[in-house]
Amino acid sequence: MNERQITSSLLSTAVADTTLDLFEGQYRVSNGMTYNSYLLTDEKTVLFDTADRRVAAEWLAGVEQAAGDRGIDYLVVSHMEPDHSAALRLLADRYPAMRIVGNAKTFQMIKSFYGRDFGDRAVVVGEGDTLETGAHTIRFFMAPMVHWPEVMVSYDEADGVLFSADAFGRFGLPGDPGDWADEARRYYINIVGKYGSSVQTLLKKLSGLPVKIICPLHGPVLTGDLSGYLEKYDIWSSYRPEERGVLIAYASIYGNTASAALRLRDMLARRGEKRVAAVDLARSDISRAVADAFRYDALVLAAPSYDGAVLPPMAAFLSRLKAKNWQKRTAAVIENGSWAPSAGKVMLAALAEMKDVAVLEPMVSIRSAVSEETATKLNELADALAARG
Repeated sequence: MNERQITSSLLSTAVADTTLDLFEGQYRVSNGMTYNSYLLTDEKTVLFDTADRRVAAEWLAGVEQAAGDRGIDYLVVSHMEPDHSAALRLLADRYPAMRIVGNAKTFQMIKSFYGRDFGDRAVVVGEGDTLETGAHTIRFFMAPMVHWPEVMVSYDEADGVLFSADAFGRFGLPGDPGDWADEARRYYINIVGKYGSSVQTLLKKLSGLPVKIICPLHGPVLTGDLSGYLEKYDIWSSYRPEERGVLIAYASIYGNTASAALRLRDMLARRGEKRVAAVDLARSDISRAVADAFRYDALVLAAPSYDGAVLPPMAAFLSRLKAKNWQKRTAAVIENGSWAPSAGKVMLAALAEMKDVAVLEPMVSIRSAVSEETATKLNELADALAARG
């Protein structure tokens, strides 16, 4: 257990899982994940959330050691996703006098997941309700669809601590090198990103609170100047680009489409574009490609025709973008087709289903391999991208 004192009365009871390869069965986590829970010691002791079944035994042993003879008076269930609630029944059996705090939807899900609703031990709370623990008052705010319907966050009014459920979480471990935003962006866009309007609603609810510390269910506890974290969440949840830049997302069969994509990358660099990234959709982590598509203000799609449509890695990428509500961007298309080009039509149709996407001309159409005519069209496209607003 990664035990850490956060305030004089608040302890992190997190557990790191360094053997996990795929989070939610699909997102690569080369450094693993943390499952965070927090123990508040007051006249009453309060535990915020539990842990995934993969680490349940280690987690419970750590909680028992931290709680000591005092035991646990209340368990607050912020989110019923099994990576945070799988140890709930184990904890409830260990502390039979413990009350369980959640909202009405929480207890519906507890029964469907674990076969018991703990009705005789339930403390059902709603918007703005409080739990008095002695010197601390915990206030609850409902956060439906951030990113499940039962999600709620808790705010300790005494110390200004926000227990933010999955919001402000991050892939990896708290001490991982690199910028917090890189893995937080990938986490948010791929897991919560579809529900930007719900996140905006929650941010508005919290805007008047003097939050000093954010305790998410994954990743590091956030302290100090929190404005940068809040700004990122406001940008991500309103679907605005973070910065000017171009992502060239390509899929290629024999290398000809890749050649065109990389030529365009070099052309843009020569035109002064400072941030141009090219990603091979067949070989790269699609969750990173999706995160970069949200990071930058422009996206170029490049793919060959395949089975009268488009090469499957591009189809999968477009499906992810639509599912996560990608919007408010500039886009361009490069297709390849030796005898009956179809990729461009498919990619343009997919873009037409997304909100506020300006598609630049020309669409570059390659016939098998890059020719002088293709190179001219790529230069025209580079000009159009460089001149975008």
